[in-house]
Amino acid sequence: MILSCQNITKSFGTDVIVSQASFHIEDHEKAAIVGINGAGKTTLLRMIVGELEPDAGVVALAKGKTFGYLEQHQDVHSEQTIYEELLSVKEEVLRMERRMREIELEMKHCSGDALQSLMEQYNRISTEYEQQNGYALQSELTGVLKGLGFTEEEFGKRICTLSGGQKTRVALGRLLLSSPDLLLLDEPINHLDLNSIAWLENYLMNYKGAVLIVAHDRYFLNRVVTKVIELDNGKVMSFDGNYSAYAEKKAQLREIAWKAYVNQQQEIRHQEAVIAKLRSFNREKSIRRAESREKMLDKLEVVEKPTEVRSDMHLKLVPQVTSGNDVLTVEHLAKSFPGNPLFSDLNFQLHRGEKVAIIGDNGTGKTTILKIINELERADRGSVALGSKVHIGYYDQEHQQLHMEKTLMEEISDVYPDMTGTEIRNVLAAFLFTGDDVYKRISDLSGGERGRLSLARLMLSKSNFLILDEPTNHLDITSKEILEEAIRGYTGTVLYVSHDRYFINQTATRILELKNQALVNYLGNYDYYLEKSEELTRIYAPEAAAARKESSSGSSRDDWERKKEAQARERKRKNEIAKVEKRITELEERSAEIDGLLTQEDVFTDVAKCTELSTEKAEVMEEIDRLYEKWEELSEEEV
Repeated sequence: MILSCQNITKSFGTDVIVSQASFHIEDHEKAAIVGINGAGKTTLLRMIVGELEPDAGVVALAKGKTFGYLEQHQDVHSEQTIYEELLSVKEEVLRMERRMREIELEMKHCSGDALQSLMEQYNRISTEYEQQNGYALQSELTGVLKGLGFTEEEFGKRICTLSGGQKTRVALGRLLLSSPDLLLLDEPINHLDLNSIAWLENYLMNYKGAVLIVAHDRYFLNRVVTKVIELDNGKVMSFDGNYSAYAEKKAQLREIAWKAYVNQQQEIRHQEAVIAKLRSFNREKSIRRAESREKMLDKLEVVEKPTEVRSDMHLKLVPQVTSGNDVLTVEHLAKSFPGNPLFSDLNFQLHRGEKVAIIGDNGTGKTTILKIINELERADRGSVALGSKVHIGYYDQEHQQLHMEKTLMEEISDVYPDMTGTEIRNVLAAFLFTGDDVYKRISDLSGGERGRLSLARLMLSKSNFLILDEPTNHLDITSKEILEEAIRGYTGTVLYVSHDRYFINQTATRILELKNQALVNYLGNYDYYLEKSEELTRIYAPEAAAARKESSSGSSRDDWERKKEAQARERKRKNEIAKVEKRITELEERSAEIDGLLTQEDVFTDVAKCTELSTEKAEVMEEIDRLYEKWEELSEEEV
């Protein structure tokens, strides 16, 4: 066991954040802390690393073990370059290398015992140097930087010139290279594109130490973690398995708790009715029996009413007008910024009812496409045409549609002047803004709160074409699930940009990948995209495929590409095995059915029927034999 937390309690004023929380992390275990925004996940991490003192309880890290902590926001000021900053993590390894070079020079001028002593010292240092991966230091460092989305041209950028997101990626790279026994990561993928997230998944899955993560990306959690620690209303529960296993178990527990609550409430009402009836008899014996039942009720440990997570926030997207079948036509679209060509000839169409996700690396122009459609950015060339009766509702990740100087009430009432104060309050309450919250200035809201307000505006718009830029950013998992359900039930058309693969998988009917200034079309969700991406990229974006082929064979990025291909082959192999097993089951059922028929008198006395069934039986058994051979081949196939 590397970390033990026993009966941790923390309050701020009258707000109890964590109450009597106990859990542990084993060596090499990969675990996640989940809970709604404001549940106290970051507070729990800060207590573990010693930045906050718990009011009660004990946090114990195993003796001699090290930890590293990645905070959500990094404010790093350094004159060093990105490469130098990460290289500084390996100062001890560099020191060993310098000493080895010094000894090599000294050995040229020594002999006898002095030479023997230097050789022993050199062997000792070189062995440690090798154990610290010194010989592959440059390739490891380059692999981490490229994996986190930095190009070689960016290695020389100074830290002080970077954006907040880039600084966070540098801090994550430093942490990974320092290889502590326990990694604590608070929202590590917020500033990563899809390729970098996939690289980080593989890195963490193969990480030799333990990992404790706070993240809202369910796809990421499904791939990486084997334990989920839930923080809900100050209470902590641990669940073995990935996020899906946790969600399934949590749903079962919620159902059990709800049934227990309902059954107990029914029993309480029944007993109260019996007590009232006994008292109405107004006889000494019946009154004593009523009092006895009342005592039993008083001693009863009342089951607390379970909170229904989906009852807090209400999101229903309903178009006011049905659009024509052709919603959007984009032809020959081109856009570039000085020194940065984004795309030169994009063509695509959207039809009513489609839910289309645009994906791609950071900086390829995904958000720019949305802005051009919304007339917030001018295209260099090409045309954007909306279909008949199309009304756009736009959600931008910076929430520029919101007016920072206004209160929540003013924001809604100014856009929808016909709504009464009560109606506005009801809408805001549906998005968790209650009481005096409605008089807060938008500039004072957190990112998640601004996201919820933008969703409230979107719901009221009753548009039939929603354009969403990173709609799940800053939303907790529960809010994401509510948004997913609303989009799946929406009868209008949706075009969105997102890095949230689970969200894409749940909502997209089509994916457009922006790669090498071209769009590759996938008629399915994210799982389908993963299965087909290599094949379709070679056909529709050949330059991107060629560029991948030309990249250095020794880099970690290439390792990740090979793993991705292997995973695709493994998915295909498992699908084929499932098909073979299904067919074998069908044939064996038919074989048993034929055996049953041959025992029936009206069949075994009919020579023609017997011959027909016997022939079919032989064909069935022959096919079963072939399928078993194929099953064995597939099962033994190396991927």
